Formats: sequence, C-alpha cells, structure tokens
Amino acid sequence: MTIDVISKVNDINYPIIIERDSINNVSNYFNLKRKVLIITDSGVPSIYSNIVKEQCMEPFVYVILKGEASKNFDNYKKILEFMVNNKFTRTDAIVAIGGGVVGDLSGFVASSYMRGIDFYNIPTTLLSQVDSSIGGKCAIDFLGVKNNIGAFKNPNGVLIDSNTLETLEKREFNAGMAEVIKMSATSNKELFDYLKNNSNIDIDYVIKEALTIKKNVVEADPFEQNLRKVLNFGHTIGHAIESLSSGSLLHGECVALGMMYMVDENVKKDLETVLKKFDLPTSINVNKNEIIDLVKLDKKSSGSKVSIVYVKEIGSFEFRKIEINELKDYLK
Repeated sequence: MTIDVISKVNDINYPIIIERDSINNVSNYFNLKRKVLIITDSGVPSIYSNIVKEQCMEPFVYVILKGEASKNFDNYKKILEFMVNNKFTRTDAIVAIGGGVVGDLSGFVASSYMRGIDFYNIPTTLLSQVDSSIGGKCAIDFLGVKNNIGAFKNPNGVLIDSNTLETLEKREFNAGMAEVIKMSATSNKELFDYLKNNSNIDIDYVIKEALTIKKNVVEADPFEQNLRKVLNFGHTIGHAIESLSSGSLLHGECVALGMMYMVDENVKKDLETVLKKFDLPTSINVNKNEIIDLVKLDKKSSGSKVSIVYVKEIGSFEFRKIEINELKDYLK
C-alpha cells in the first residue's frame, strides 16, 4: 500500500510505500539512476545497504557507528567532506538506511548540502518507521541537548519493508512501540484498545494506523506551529530523561516514562498496562531539579513557560502552557 503525504514544505508531495519485500525493488520507487550516497550505521545488517547498492547506478556507502552519540557535528562534517571529495552535485541523492539516528543525520546533510539535494528514507527500526521517517524534521544533537540543531527537510520518498524488523532486537522493537502507543493515546482510542486487547498484533496494520495519524498531523501543521505539538506527548520529560540516562535508555523507553507523568490517574492504569505489555518502563527515580534545568533548554520552552501535551482520556489530548517550575507538580 502507498500513503501519499501532501507537504507544504518545499511544495512537494512524497509517497510512503508500506510493502513487504519492497526493499528488493527499491529502484522501482526511487530514482537511483545517478550518484547516490547510502548512509547507514554499524548496527544495521549490511545486507540492506548491499541490496540497495546493487540497484544504484553510481553508489557510495558511508557507515557511522550505531547509537545516538553519532548524531553529532563531527559526523555531519565528515559526511559533507566525503560528498565534496566524491564530487556529489545538486542532482545527486542520499538514501538513509537505518533508524532515527541515521534518518535524522542524513536528512540534515541533505537539507544543507548545496542548499538541498534529494533524500530518500528506508527506515529499518519500528520507531523510525512509525515516527521519525516522515514529517520533515531532521537534526543533530549539540552540547548534550537532543535535536537542538536542525532543519525541515521532507524526504522525496519513504519505503517501509516490515521484513527488516525481523533482524531488530526485541528491546528496539518495543521502544518503537512506545511511539505507536503515544500516538494512539492522544489520537486513536481504537488503536490503543487493539494494542491493549490483542496478544498477537498485525504489525503492518499497526504501522499503517500510526503513520496515518502522523500524516494527518504533519499535513495540517508542517512547521509545528500548533497541532503538530501533539506528537510531543511524553517528550518534554522524556527528552530530559534521555539526556540524563547517557545512553542507558533508548528514546522510546524515555518517551514511555515521559508519558506516565502527563496523564490523569484514570488513564495511568491503562497506559501502564499497555507499556508493560511491551516491556517498556513505567517508573524511574528522577532528580526534579536536573529535569527542570534540561527542560529549560528544550525547544518546547519559551521564556519561563513550557508547552506540554496532557491526556485526560484515551484518544484525546489537551495542550497546556505552564511555568517550567510547575513541572515539579507533575514529577510525582
């Protein structure tokens, strides 16, 4: 199946192909008859980059180390140097193969190299398939703050082959489910109940439903001026926890923890049930002052206030703008 995203950013529309075995026919969907830089990381099985490489007219492969720590200025600069040294032009393209780190870094490079070149995304983790692969936000981390240097760069196409999840570690898969749970909690009670009540889930159905939620949001609000902020549910506290964890917790695990602070008591039990079903954490000891200090650096902060997304009932949400110090009341 194909979901078309209508984007106001750069006035382009781009397809999201959701199809098993589609990676074996990627040249049917993407223009690879040119110089192509394939960016991947050491945690992604090389079979995927090799499959894509064989379908490119003039392929180059650049491998970064696995992990959030690789989403930095040094790698950004090294990739740009690699492209200059190999004479990439404005008519060439980048293909990202991997999770959110690879997609974010690749998109940021594509947004700035010669003021922007074509960018395709082949997400191989559940988290990136349902969330970061679409929407156009790309970034790197700077001075210990997540995603604080970035741009809006929509992909020219996204290809999702759920067969790639077969090589994904269980913990990584569960971390991706946190983003699905996030979107269902705010926007789709039917999907939330499906996750809660079914022991065996149809992952292609889950991916499609989650992407449909995000597609509708990013089309309505491409620059995160209003509605798109709903996608930050769990992220205000989650990003701070992630920074403090120094890599010991995955992004999805931190989002799971962040959501628990932003729901009514009547929602907390159901949310906890679904999170635990996918072995996601639901509690952690945090230093409130350290959390507050990091939230002050967050993009969602403005002066002494911070915007949060709060869920009083599954399937709906409300935006709240509170004093940053009021977050201590939520950090119980």
